[in-house]
Amino acid sequence: MEILKRKSILIITIILFSVNITNAQSYDEIIQAFSSSYTQETNGEYSKAINTLKAVYDENSYEINLRLGWLNYMLGLFTESQTYYQKAITLKPYSVEAKLGFAYPASGLGNWDQVKNKYFEILKIDPQNSLVNYRLGSIYYGKEDYISAKKYFEKVVNLYPFDYDSVIMLAWTCLKKSEFREAKVLFNKALMMKSDDESALEGLKLIK
Repeated sequence: MEILKRKSILIITIILFSVNITNAQSYDEIIQAFSSSYTQETNGEYSKAINTLKAVYDENSYEINLRLGWLNYMLGLFTESQTYYQKAITLKPYSVEAKLGFAYPASGLGNWDQVKNKYFEILKIDPQNSLVNYRLGSIYYGKEDYISAKKYFEKVVNLYPFDYDSVIMLAWTCLKKSEFREAKVLFNKALMMKSDDESALEGLKLIK
């Protein structure tokens, strides 16, 4: 009986040791694949980088799916990019970076409803996300929905009162809404950051 126990322990030990070696080898291969893919991306070899990662692809790997989403986007394969980003989102539903990533190919396809929906999902997780608030403001500004645009730009300016990009966009939004007093203050604030800024100077001329 004791001999059988010892044999069982030995077998289990061998199995666990084999699993550890396999995992170590697997991680080494994945790390090497990521490293090679970064070099290939730097050289503009997006197809090679994609194939490098596909050689170690695991559908349950958030990191690989996220990286493939980016590389396919860079190659202009927007539909494939969305597929990988969506897999990453499914694996990590609270991931802001995967949702931000998904928005890139969605915008590339001109699907602004998908872009906005992903941004809304992010704001449910992170309401103060300045990048997403700014991008939503820009989308609504482009659609000439200045009421909605102001809401998002204003949130960014409240967080970063001396951020040029947000201040100048809020200034123009206020100008479009005929809120001239507020626009003037904001244009002058923009000039504090860039004293010869053409956009701010043009806005002030329109107010006068």
